[in-house]
Parts: sequence; C-alpha cells; structure tokens
Amino acid sequence: MNLLIHDLNEEEWNRISEKYTGWEIISDDGTIKPCIGCFGCWVKTPGRCVIKDGYDNMGAAIHRADEITVISRYTYGGFSPFVKNVFDRSIGWVLPFFEIYQGEMHHKRRYPEDKPITFIFRGQMNDSDKAKARSYVEAVCRNFHGIIKDIIFEECETPGCKLSHNKISVKSNPEKIILLNCSLRGNNSNSKKFLDRIAPNIKANSESVNLSSYINRYDELSEILGSAGSIVLGIPLYVDGIPSECLRMMERLEHCDTEGAKHIYVVSNMGFYECTQLRNLMSMVKSWCNHCGYIYGGGVAIGGGEMMGSVLSSTDKGPAKIVAEGLNNLADAINESKEIADIYAGPLHFPRALYMLAASSGWPIAAKKNGLKKKDLYRKEESAVSSKS
Repeated sequence: MNLLIHDLNEEEWNRISEKYTGWEIISDDGTIKPCIGCFGCWVKTPGRCVIKDGYDNMGAAIHRADEITVISRYTYGGFSPFVKNVFDRSIGWVLPFFEIYQGEMHHKRRYPEDKPITFIFRGQMNDSDKAKARSYVEAVCRNFHGIIKDIIFEECETPGCKLSHNKISVKSNPEKIILLNCSLRGNNSNSKKFLDRIAPNIKANSESVNLSSYINRYDELSEILGSAGSIVLGIPLYVDGIPSECLRMMERLEHCDTEGAKHIYVVSNMGFYECTQLRNLMSMVKSWCNHCGYIYGGGVAIGGGEMMGSVLSSTDKGPAKIVAEGLNNLADAINESKEIADIYAGPLHFPRALYMLAASSGWPIAAKKNGLKKKDLYRKEESAVSSKS
C-alpha cells in the first residue's frame, strides 16, 4: 500500500484521482488541528498523537506505506500549511531519544525502515525557490529517516495554487513593536522566554502577543500585526521548518495592506544542539518578507533551546553567553530599525554529548508521570488509520 498526502482542492483532485486508486489518501477535510508541541505522542500515548481528530495516527500511516508521495503548494520554501500540519502531527513516527546522524543531532527511529518519498511542489517557482525546497525536504528526510525518491516541480496557476483572501487595510504606527510568540505552548514556551528576554531592552512602545490566543481569528490578528512598524517573531522549529499555524498566519498577513515599511525580526529556537539546523526556517521567514514587501531585519537562531530558555532566566554567562549577546544585538537592531546578519548561537563550552545525555534522560521521567515505563516509549503503533480523502 502507498500513501498520498496532498492539499489539492476538489477540482484538482478529480483530475488526477484515478492515478492514486488503491492508495491511502490524506487530504484536508477541514478537521485537522495544529500540533501544540505537548510531546504527548512521546510521553503519553507513544507513537500516536493525543489530539483525536482523525489525523492522530500518522506515524502508523507512514509505517504501513510502502512509499509516500507528497503534493504541496510551494510556500516560502517548503510545504503549504495543511501539508506542514500533517508532518507536524507525524513526529510520533520517530522516538524522543537522540542520535548523531550525518554529523547532526536527530531523533532515533521508532520503526526499522527508511521510507521512500516523492515530493511534488506546485506553483510559480524560480531556480532559487527550487533550491530552497530541495534543502528543506533533505532536512525533513534526515530527521524522519526518509529517502528522497524524487522531487518534482509543477508550474501551475490553478485556483488551488493561489489563495483568495479579502484584503485588509491597516494604518501602521512605525513606533509600535509587536513581539509575537508563535509557539502554541503560549506562555510556557521557550519562544516566549526568549522574547521576554528581549522586551526590556526595547525602547519603543512594544506589545507581547501569543499566536495561540488567535487560532481561527487571523483577520483580527492581521489587523493587530499590521498596525506595527516592526514585528519580532518568536518561532520554534517544527519538523525542520515553521509550524503550520504560524504559516497560516503568515499567509493571511501577506494579504494585509499597510502604509510604510515594516521590519521583521525573528528569534527561532529548537531542541537540537546545532543552531545551524535552523537555516531553512530563517530562509522561509526571508522568503515571506519578500512576498509581503517587508524588510527582513535579521534574527537569532538558537540551538539547545530547552536548555537555553532555562539558563537565560538566571544568567547571561556560561553556556548562555553567545545566546545572550545575540539577543542583545538583535534588540539594538530593533531599536534602530536596522538590518543585521542572522546570528547563530548555541550552548557555549557545553559538550554536545552531555547535552544529548541530559535531554534523553528527561523523557523517561516525563513518561513516568503518565504511568509509563521507559520501554513503553518505544511502542510501535500498528493499527490502521482511516483514509482522509
């Protein structure tokens, strides 16, 4: 059995559906919920998402498939919000524990196989766009133990490749700065901690906003963000890129007319040690700025985010020194509305092996609180997942 994940509309799907007769189909029926970063698929119901919306058993769906095809509208260098949502909800496919793979920290495999995947991107793409898409799916496959069977680019101008949103006109205040926490963990997230670390150093009028408070209210959020002269995005790494719900917000804001130049800054973070794994995410934000006509002001990419979020709450020294300096430099750039080169920062003089040991040791502790033993975390989910066509 093969698996297809796609974001085609009904008209587009009807034109090619016969080609996928007998396949398991994952498509958008309007019920999918975003990943909230709770790690329940690792420490509560290992291998299966805790959100019961019909997309909760994607790990088993990937495992059951002989091979996978992904059809996605090209979006800022990666997947569309729906396809990205499916992948965000699929992290139970891998284990919470870590290993070094191709020189980087990645998750260990839950299932024994490497899965062949064909990626089909649709839209208007130049050579630079295609290179970004290749870089992104290579990163996804490194972390998901996939094998790239093929990458196909289809030029299209069909309705499914263009979003239709009502334009929102907002008068912006160049003196207003919004710190947008894009983690759905809200105030409990490391993204919020890093934004809070910057906030006291910003001289202009600033406001902190949680994306989690505006799910399905993106017109309202667009008006709030459109009124700012600068936006600082706090973005966690989900499956090597921007979280799906953040992508939905960014697409909506693309259709917001504002007066004057708007500066965009970003603070990204992830649990992996190597901050360089955030390059695709940073590139996606730059691509989004180009689509919107915004000025990309630069950002800080933070490796070892879970550790750095805790350490920075008590000191700017030791392992947190480079991260603290990077955030200070970013605050200076925000105050002066200037652009800086992206800053890549991680734990200073803290061995990767020790970091991995500490990170891995936390998962059995979290599982124990849910009545599970360490061996339960390796559980393989073999049951079927219903077709979402």
